[in-house]
This record gives sequence, C-alpha cells and structure tokens, in this order.
Amino acid sequence: MSIILALIIFSLIVIVHELGHFLLAKWNGITVTEFSVGMGPRLLSHEWGGTRYSLKLLPFGGSCMMVGEDEESTEEGSFGSKSVWARIAVVAAGPVFNFLLGFVLSVILVSCLGYDRPVINVTPGYPAEAAGMQDGDEIIRLNGNRVYLYREITLFNNLHQGETLEVTYRRDGETHAVVLTPMKDEDTGWYYYGFSAAEARTHGNVFQTLGYSAAEMRYWLKATIESLAELVQGNVGLDDMSGPVGIVDAIGQTYEANRADGWYYVTLSMVMMSVLLTVNLGVMNLLPIPALDGGRLVFLIIEAIRGKAVPQEKEGMVHFVGFMLLMCLMVVILFNDVKNIFF
Repeated sequence: MSIILALIIFSLIVIVHELGHFLLAKWNGITVTEFSVGMGPRLLSHEWGGTRYSLKLLPFGGSCMMVGEDEESTEEGSFGSKSVWARIAVVAAGPVFNFLLGFVLSVILVSCLGYDRPVINVTPGYPAEAAGMQDGDEIIRLNGNRVYLYREITLFNNLHQGETLEVTYRRDGETHAVVLTPMKDEDTGWYYYGFSAAEARTHGNVFQTLGYSAAEMRYWLKATIESLAELVQGNVGLDDMSGPVGIVDAIGQTYEANRADGWYYVTLSMVMMSVLLTVNLGVMNLLPIPALDGGRLVFLIIEAIRGKAVPQEKEGMVHFVGFMLLMCLMVVILFNDVKNIFF
C-alpha cells in the first residue's frame, strides 16, 4: 500500500511541476514537443495540437520537452527565440506550481483539521513562568519574527536547542516581551522554555481558513529552508536525508499510524505528506544547482544582466556535470536509505 500511495503522491507532484513549465511555455508561444508522465518507454501516447502526450513505463518523474531547450535554436517557437524574461517565467513556473499545489492542499488540511494557534500553557518551574508568562498568553513573535502557528515554536526549539529566545506575546490585548534562556531536562537531554500548546486545532471562517492556509504553507517553507541551512552548516548528516526509498518508508509508516482511525484520517495524513514533499521539491528546484531549474535560472539571470547568453556548449557542460553529481548523490542516499530501513 505504501508504494501505491507514494506513486500517487509522486505522480501528482511531478505532473503539477511539469504542468507549470507546459502552461507557461504554451502561453509564451514555445513549441512543446512532448509532455510526459513517467520515464522510459512509452505505454500510451497521443499527439494533439503539435504536442505528444505520453504515459511512460517507470512511474516516477516526467518531462516537458520544448524545441531548443537544450540546444541553440532561434527558429520560430523555439525556447531560445523568446525573450530572456519569457524563458525565466517558463523555468520558474515548475517550482511556483509546486508552491501553488502546496497552498491548495493546505486549504484542504486547514478546512478539515483547523489550525493550531500559538496560545500556551505555562509549565511550572521553567523560565517562561519565572519571566511572568501565564496560561492563555498568545505568542506572536520569536526573535522578532512573526508567529502564526504553534508548530513554528516547536520547529524553532528543535532546530535551535539551547539558544536564548526573545518572546513577544499578547495578553488581554496588550503586548509584552521577555527573554528566555531554556532549561535542560536531565531526563531527555533537551532544552525547554517552559510552555506547551493550550488549544486543540481551531476552525475559522472562510477568510481565516485561507489566511491560516497561507501560514501552513509558510511553515513548511520555513521548515524546508531552515533544514537546508542546518545541512549546509553541518548540523545534520546523511542519516537525516531521505531519497525515494526513505520517502516511501515514511509514507508507509504514516499510513500504518493512521489506518486504525479510518480512511478519512489516512487521506488527510497523505495530503499533509504531499504538502511537505511538493514544498521540498519547489525549494530544491530553485536552488542554484546545475541541471535543476535553479541552475538554469542562474544562467538566464546572467544573460539578463549582461545582455548576452552564456554559450550553449558551456552551459550544457555545467548542467551535465551537475546532473552526474546529483545522480551520484542520489545513489549514496539510496544505499543509505536501504541500510537504515532494512539493516
């Protein structure tokens, strides 16, 4: 079941990503030779409007093949014949559509499950109580950054263990600020500020639902970006990274954890996994890494600044090297996933 669910989620995310490239290419008059779901040999194929639509054997990945995308071409309808800003829009559309999908799925989640406001209960004997915080206070800022969901507080504590924190909170319409130095729990070895969530998830009106859906998306974006920062800083290692095998295993564990509650909660848990994965794909594709959308955007931005494109053969070589390095990294992550799961 985990494999089936993973294929459904992966297919949805990839289709939406490639659909972004496809729609912006068509909008800008670029000829799309093939739009495919999956990789490898074609299982089903139909040509319509000058574009071949294909379903391929391997049920992961996909592509939107455009004339002149990977070679120099100035013929009418080619990728290279369009303005640099049109090409930037086409390349950026994939990740942007991933974020749009994340928002739509977040609306579904918040509509069904509600949102977790950052209203707290204070734990006796911890820094929050000593600083004068009370049950029912609503935290609105951490170190000057706006907070909308209680999970943002949990995320901060998980990624910034032991750090002093400036907390701004609201009580009876008045705003207060305190500085908290966390206390270490000797049993768990973790540092805590001394408060916990006071409310179950809350349901609101249409406008509140849309607003907190945006906050949900913001949370996953922040979690992805801050986790990447931890990786770059060397605070997390290879065992904290997951490839397709690890993701399928996580989906399976999530399914098993919610199966007893019925298909309604299984479906919502899969929607939440989809939000996480589509946001991750969007962020990863915007990184300035050769062979990814972000790497292509770097070359297009350079072209926009200098008024002249980088020679195609040089750009192609950079993307080829980047692709090979990515494949090597994926192989390493694959074997690490297999080791962690099965051994």
